[in-house]
Amino acid sequence: MSILHTVREKLKDVTPLHGDCGKICGARCCHSMEGEETGMLLFPGEEAAYAGQPGWKIQDTPVGKLLICPGKCRREDRPLACRLFPLMPVLRDGSIRVTVDQRAAVCPLARRGKSAMAPEFVEAVREAGELLAADAEQRAFLEKLDTEQCELKELKRKLGGGFHV
Repeated sequence: MSILHTVREKLKDVTPLHGDCGKICGARCCHSMEGEETGMLLFPGEEAAYAGQPGWKIQDTPVGKLLICPGKCRREDRPLACRLFPLMPVLRDGSIRVTVDQRAAVCPLARRGKSAMAPEFVEAVREAGELLAADAEQRAFLEKLDTEQCELKELKRKLGGGFHV
């Protein structure tokens, strides 16, 4: 069994709230803003699951492959980044930390921080990060994500906006 399969299974049934949090906010994280296409970064090895699938598009970005979804999918089809959202495991000082994703401004829960989320979800994200960090390719991706998160946090600080994490 691949590391990605194991991690995706670990996050299959846990959610930020007890139940489908998308019912509270109208699934904001699943919809692009008018005039733009947004998506989620794919972890290394996930691209094959979505290549050629109707309604899904994959774009290259400086950080990695970006999956643009059709706006609605079966929960079991969600990429890993969606299963982690609005949190993200990052590798800092050699250990895994769970942070609020700096790109998660669309999520009302993200604005309230980890304490607003189910503790078992936060813990599952941490455990997923530990599993990913044990694989060299996934570890390198986590390091890349951490760099991006730090850059976004600094940009928000300089611009004087955003939510606090």
